[in-house]
Amino acid sequence: MTDQLYLTDQTLRTFDATVTDVDASGRVALDRTAFYATGGGQPNDLGTLEWAARGVVAVVDVTKDGATIWHTLEGNEPPSPGTSVSGVIDWDRRHQLMRTHTAMHILCGVIWNTYRVPVTGGNMEPLKGRMDFEFDPLPEGFAHEVEALVNAEIAAARPIDVTFLPRDAALEDADLIRTKVNLIPSSVAEIRVVDIVGLDKQADGGTHVPTTAEVGHFTVTKTESKGKGNKRIRFELN
Repeated sequence: MTDQLYLTDQTLRTFDATVTDVDASGRVALDRTAFYATGGGQPNDLGTLEWAARGVVAVVDVTKDGATIWHTLEGNEPPSPGTSVSGVIDWDRRHQLMRTHTAMHILCGVIWNTYRVPVTGGNMEPLKGRMDFEFDPLPEGFAHEVEALVNAEIAAARPIDVTFLPRDAALEDADLIRTKVNLIPSSVAEIRVVDIVGLDKQADGGTHVPTTAEVGHFTVTKTESKGKGNKRIRFELN
């Protein structure tokens, strides 16, 4: 089991850890990590691990298998179990992904509050992303209106709080119904909740900026139909 440090401290850029396992392909598991593993539409972090026998080595992929997070390293000489390592996150990339992820939650909040339409999927890269919603069809002037509403929420500098709720309490929270909390495995006893105060509250395991003011300017670049009742919105940040 890997202690996921980013769940409680999204600003952590460096950390120390101990290697707990190395698999047949050379991937490394640690007892604790600040590297985000690909999941929930958010790409993995990049960065480096350093240990005495090898020096600094690039982390090129991070994946999660159950409760274990695996770090894929550049080269073919991973550290042995028991080795002490120091990790460094590529912070510029992480912060761009944090801004993007928060923008997606703002977009969800704006569309839910304005149209009562739920999100059906999404994906992101640094400073750009896409989200799908149950529209059929999109309202007239939709892209311009949503862009203006999202940028107004960014300018409002809403604080973003992260809390943890017991599973039963999360399931009873009406604000979380549209996030499909009930799809989280029954073995998960505590639900992490990201709350853009006054706008959007969702069960979420990703990383976010502390205030909407850090997101930057939001631009809708394209809208697409992905079939009846499913419309896609693409956006970029600057």
